[in-house]
Amino acid sequence: MLLSWAYVNRDWSLRMTTRVIRTHGDVAGLAKFIGSRKLPVTVTITAGAKRTDPQNRLIQRWNGEITEQRGDVDFEEVRAENKLRFGVPILRRDDEAFRVTYDETFRPLPYAAKLALFVQLDPAITRRMTTKQLSEYCDTLQRHYLEQGFRLTDPGALQYEGEGA
Repeated sequence: MLLSWAYVNRDWSLRMTTRVIRTHGDVAGLAKFIGSRKLPVTVTITAGAKRTDPQNRLIQRWNGEITEQRGDVDFEEVRAENKLRFGVPILRRDDEAFRVTYDETFRPLPYAAKLALFVQLDPAITRRMTTKQLSEYCDTLQRHYLEQGFRLTDPGALQYEGEGA
């Protein structure tokens, strides 16, 4: 089970905490943590586990490839654009606490301001996704950029890396 909750700091940075609960000890620790927070807080429970390292490496590789092929933005801007364009809609759909917090803090802003804040604050978007959500994110991102003519590493080819020629 994946448990998330969100709040906004005084400096308007988005604070989202995600914990994977696997044991009864994890439940007890979480209850203690929540009990120490200033109320009210919003808690969302999601079935599933966090993203995998291979998913994370693939996204980072694609962000680098997109940056290189575009040539007009840096890596952090590409990363922020992708989080905003592909990640936010998934989390807004699936995570009520995220949706409420995002809608109150970021949604009213113009796109350029959101993008600048995403670059500076690096909000946890893909970091809070389950493996299923991140698969959807990857599929959507890949489809979008391939339709635009970008060349992206084939995820299936990654299994052969490091095996030697």
